[in-house]
Amino acid sequence: MLQTPTNRPTLPAEIARRRTFAIISHPDAGKTTLTEKFLLFGGAIQMAGQVRAKGEARRTRSDFMKMEQDRGISVSASAMSFDFGKYRFNLVDTPGHSDFSEDTYRTLTAVDAAIMVIDGAKGVESQTRKLFEVCRLRDLPILTFCNKMDREARDTFEIIDEIQENLAIDVTPASWPIGMGRDFLGCYDILHDRLELMDRADRNRVAESIKIEGLDDPKLADHVPAAQLEKLREELEMARELLPAFDRQAFLEGHLTPIWFGSAINSFGVKELMTGIGDYGPEPQPQNATERQIAPDEDKVAGFVFKVQANMDPKHRDRVAFVRLASGHFERGMKLLHVRSKKQMAISNPVLFLAADRELAEEAWAGDIIGIPNHGQLRIGDALTEGEALRFTGIPSFAPELLQSVRAGDPLKAKHLEKALMQFAEEGAAKVFKPSIGSGFIVGVVGALQFEVLASRIELEYSLPVRFESSQFTSARWVTGPKADVDKFVNSNKGHIAHDHDGDIVYLTRLQWDIDRITRDHPELKLSATKEMMV
Repeated sequence: MLQTPTNRPTLPAEIARRRTFAIISHPDAGKTTLTEKFLLFGGAIQMAGQVRAKGEARRTRSDFMKMEQDRGISVSASAMSFDFGKYRFNLVDTPGHSDFSEDTYRTLTAVDAAIMVIDGAKGVESQTRKLFEVCRLRDLPILTFCNKMDREARDTFEIIDEIQENLAIDVTPASWPIGMGRDFLGCYDILHDRLELMDRADRNRVAESIKIEGLDDPKLADHVPAAQLEKLREELEMARELLPAFDRQAFLEGHLTPIWFGSAINSFGVKELMTGIGDYGPEPQPQNATERQIAPDEDKVAGFVFKVQANMDPKHRDRVAFVRLASGHFERGMKLLHVRSKKQMAISNPVLFLAADRELAEEAWAGDIIGIPNHGQLRIGDALTEGEALRFTGIPSFAPELLQSVRAGDPLKAKHLEKALMQFAEEGAAKVFKPSIGSGFIVGVVGALQFEVLASRIELEYSLPVRFESSQFTSARWVTGPKADVDKFVNSNKGHIAHDHDGDIVYLTRLQWDIDRITRDHPELKLSATKEMMV
C-alpha cells in the first residue's frame, strides 16, 4: 500500500522530480499516438509521425520491432525518458494487443502509476479490464484519458458510469468536454478553471488556453456558442453534485481516478494530462523485497530486472536488461553485486532510451529505468545491489494458456533452435518446456499471436524457419513439495513431466480433471499456475 506522503522523509530533489508510469489500453484506443505526443511535448522528438503513415521517416518511434511496424501494434514494451517542465518522466510502453505476453504484467511491477486510455466511443473494453486488475493488485494510482473526443463519442456521464461500475473505482473529472465529434470545441479544465480550445488546423500545435474566473465568467460566451455553454454549465453542476471532488490521497491509494478528455491525434488534452502526472502523480515509491522494503532515498543503489529484450539492434546480437532503480544514485562504471550469481558486475555502458534511440546514461536515480546490455547474465527478477543480498518480490510468471510443440524446418538445426528458444524463455517472451520423454520442445504462451511473433522472430534473428504444431497438452503447472514426494511423483508420471528453462519441474496436462485428480491424490504436492521470478 502507498503510505501517506506526510510520514515519509522528503526525497532528494532529483528523485522527487521523477515520475515513472505506464500507459495501458485496449488496442486502437490511441496509446501509441498518446505516447508520441508525450515525446513531442517533452521535446524528445521533433515531429509526431502517424502510426500508420507511409514511409520509414514517419514511423512511430516507439514501435521498433519489424512485426509491430507491419501491424501497427506495439508488441514489446520499451521505456523512454524525457523531461517535461521540472519533472523527469520515465514512460514505460506496454503492449496493448489482446494476445500480448505477460511482459505487460511485469512492466506494471516497475512503475509507480498508470495512465489508462479509453476510446470515447467504445468505453471500457476487455483488455483494459484485464490490465486494470493488475494495477489493482498493486494499488497503483491510475489517471484516465478519454481519447477520440473529436469523433462521435458516448455521453460523458455514461463513460464515467461505465468506468465506475466496471472497474469499481471512483472517478472525478479533471476536465469536461464541450461538444463532441464535429462540434467538439475543447474542454473546461476543472482543476484550474481554464478554457482549453482545440486547434484543428495544426495537429502538432498545443491548443490555446484561456484563464477564466469560474463558469459565470462572461468571457466564456466569446468562445463557446450559447447552446453549448448552457449544456456545459448544466452538466458541470450535475457532475459536482454526483461525482467526488479530486482528492490526491484517495488517488494515490488507488481508489479514485481523475479523468481528462481529449484527442491525442490533435494534441488536445495531452498537455493537461502531463501536467496532472507531474503535479499529482506519485514520486518513486518504496519497493518490496523478501528481506525488507527498499526506500528510494537510501544511499545505496538497488534495482531489479523486469524485462529482457534480445536483438534490439539487429546489427549487434545484444540483449538489454531493463532495470528499475529502486534506490540510490547510480553512476556509470559502478560495480554492482548480481545477487543470483553472487558476482560483481561493472556497469560500464548503461543506456537510457529516447524512443528507439539510446544514449549512454552517465547517471540515474531511484525511479529511473536504465538498460544494461549483457550477454545473457541478467534475467527477469534479478537484483543488482551495492552488496546487499536482496530478492525483490512481486514479479510474476504465469502458466501459459496455450501450448504447442515446435520443430525446426531443418532437423540438423535442432541445437540452434534450442539456443533461440532458451533466449526467448529468458526474455520472458514464452515458456519453453523440455519433456522428460522424447525430443523436441513444447512452447507455451498467453495468447495465440505470440506463436506468430516467435516464429517470425526466430526466422528473422536466427535465419531458422520453424513450425508450431498442436500439442496433446493444454496446460502446465509448476510442481513443488518435499523432495522425496516430488521425485516419486515424477517417476510415476514421466509422460507428463517437463522442465522449464530454469530447470524447475512442470506437470503438463490435457484436462483440468488431471489437475484436480493430482490435487486430491497428492495433498503433499502443490501445483501452481504462477511462479515468482525470484532467484
